[in-house]
Amino acid sequence: MLDLTKLAKSMQGISQHLTLEAAASRQRLELAQELLAAAYIKQAELVERQQKWRDRILFAAATPVEPMNLGIDLPVPPPVHTVIATDGSQIAPNHHEIAYCYLLNVGRVMLHYGQNRQPLLDSLPEVFYRPEDLYISRQWGIRTEEWMGYRRTASEAIVLAELAGAALMSLPTLAMVDGSLIYWFLEQLPIEARDRILPPILDSWSQLQDFGIPLMGYVSASRSGESLNFLRLQACPHEIPDCVSYCPNQLEKAPCQVLEPLRDTALWTMGLKPGQRSALWRSSARILDLYGPHSVYFCYVHVGTEIARVEIPAWVAEDSALLDQSLGLMLAQVQKGYGYPVALAEAHNQAVVRGGDRARFFSLLEQQMIRAGLRNVGTSYKEARKRGSIA
Repeated sequence: MLDLTKLAKSMQGISQHLTLEAAASRQRLELAQELLAAAYIKQAELVERQQKWRDRILFAAATPVEPMNLGIDLPVPPPVHTVIATDGSQIAPNHHEIAYCYLLNVGRVMLHYGQNRQPLLDSLPEVFYRPEDLYISRQWGIRTEEWMGYRRTASEAIVLAELAGAALMSLPTLAMVDGSLIYWFLEQLPIEARDRILPPILDSWSQLQDFGIPLMGYVSASRSGESLNFLRLQACPHEIPDCVSYCPNQLEKAPCQVLEPLRDTALWTMGLKPGQRSALWRSSARILDLYGPHSVYFCYVHVGTEIARVEIPAWVAEDSALLDQSLGLMLAQVQKGYGYPVALAEAHNQAVVRGGDRARFFSLLEQQMIRAGLRNVGTSYKEARKRGSIA
């Protein structure tokens, strides 16, 4: 139990600390605006310098593909359209439960507007209990709990492509996922493990492209600094951005790192009005080298309640009409959801596994084990005592 009296004493210095941080943040933001104005004038030169010295730059800086000072009004979406979305949840494996297994639950949503059609709101559960599912990741030094999360990401993409195949192709349709399309965790995985996760995702994206349905990753409260990192090229005191030669072993204290810990959203809060998007940027994350033709672009959108980061694959970014239409549909979703896309919120609600669902899952599992003739079916004493404290 949390002791609120002791907690209040330990929090007395927070307000003073936050006041100092707010003042420092304002100074960094003013500097970021100055660097942005200077970089806009030299944008083509900076992009050329970035591409030429890419292998010597030790930080991930996105590349602007439009003038950086843009603020583009998003169009009104067509009255007749469809939005599909998926999200996932899970029950992690636990040695103290009646059986060592895990469950993935992918929520599916298909919302039709102006069509007098019933929406699709359901989920697809899948139980993993075979040894090859439970222990295959250990050969790569990956815990089963982590591997379960990676498998869930792939399942969400696969189910989204299946939904796209069921949607009407003649109508404007948008496919949405919660979070980034750049799967940073793949960088740390061995090649064999990565090849079990990334190809199914990219195959699903290719199916969406074939269907002509744009894909969009919606990132709320983004902490990315990719576009601000481009301004480090402007802040660099050297003629060429050769981090390897000029700033070896001092990445955290490099002279160009004058905006840390400022984030992209802070900068675009000052430059965008509600209903506007920023310039389009191409991410330079190293993992995207494995994405083939599906490199990821992004922009920031003032959705009214926040500055959201919106990510799209290359084939959507390269079609300006499709991009504008997709962003208009996204903004309408945010308005319908009172600050967050309603399709993503409903997909989460369909996917989430609550306490009662968890209890029913293990109850069904227990029944199956008893029918199979297994004896001594039950949780461990530790788990039983945790669920029913005598204190």
